[in-house]
Amino acid sequence: MKGFEKSPPREPFKKIMWSWIGAFFGIFFVSFIPEMMDLGIINSLFIVGSFGASAVLVYGAPQSDFAQPRNLIGGHIISAIIGVSVYKFINLDISILGALAVSLSIVMMHFTCTLHPPGGGTALIAVIGGRAIHDLGYIYVLSPIALGAFLLLFIALVVNNFSKNPKRHYPRYWL
Repeated sequence: MKGFEKSPPREPFKKIMWSWIGAFFGIFFVSFIPEMMDLGIINSLFIVGSFGASAVLVYGAPQSDFAQPRNLIGGHIISAIIGVSVYKFINLDISILGALAVSLSIVMMHFTCTLHPPGGGTALIAVIGGRAIHDLGYIYVLSPIALGAFLLLFIALVVNNFSKNPKRHYPRYWL
């Protein structure tokens, strides 16, 4: 429990700025594009909290396994399907449903090699998100989840590859 290593040094300022640029534009476009398209009720639901955590990974740690496209897209979609299914088909207390959705999502992400930690949040939101989320049913998987994750991916491809630093280029792998 004492730990055996020293904390790593702070990242260089340039890397911090690239992370800021990516996160700003990623979250901005996930919020703004649906607003521009005037999608009504889906407009206010297009962004979910787990996308903030995804932004930390794909823009702040783009070389991490958790940040790769397969993990970003697959982790969110699998977790959304599981979260919606658990809420729709299992009649238990909400705290049990939340725990079940997150834990089953982790298992399925492991089995499919798509482990993306924010996916746990995506599954949990499907369960505890309230009536607006519950009314979407499986549409939640497509919008906001799949569309939002693809937008984050697109911005990550542009911003991370705009850097001249090859260690920042994204992705490391697709499949």
